[in-house]
Amino acid sequence: MVVVAIIVTLACQSVSSSTVTEDDGVLPDGTTAFDDHFPGVANLDPGLLRALLDAARDAADDGIALHVNSGWRSPEYQNQLLDEAVAAYGSEAEADRWVATADTSAHVSGAAVDIGYVDATVWLSEHGASHGLCQIYGNEPWHYELRPKAVSSGCPPLAAVGAVLNHR
Repeated sequence: MVVVAIIVTLACQSVSSSTVTEDDGVLPDGTTAFDDHFPGVANLDPGLLRALLDAARDAADDGIALHVNSGWRSPEYQNQLLDEAVAAYGSEAEADRWVATADTSAHVSGAAVDIGYVDATVWLSEHGASHGLCQIYGNEPWHYELRPKAVSSGCPPLAAVGAVLNHR
């Protein structure tokens, strides 16, 4: 199941640059939390961005870079990801298991960030709560959202699957 989710994510992130651009939130490889000249980082919710930058500074002290694979997305970008998932899975019902609509995606509102590279997701899973950053879905170890209460209470339990709950 995790392998399928990773493949779907990678496939959906291979977006045609002629349809959506950096202005829609597409991020080039190697983008970090500090690259706020890209709308995909700059348009994150201000609280999420502050927490992400704080975590990125702490991670850097441990030799880890927090790469951002995806952050804020325009509705057009989110719709394209959903269309690609429909094409890949053959139906809207199956695509809905993996990719949310523009109306329900936390990425479109700037409330979610997808972190790249295993070392960074491992670091964030161990230290993210102290910054209010929590993994939300059990099938998406890269997807983080701001949960300020996590600083004192820890992160909430993981939801089983992301888009099925219409929160991605």
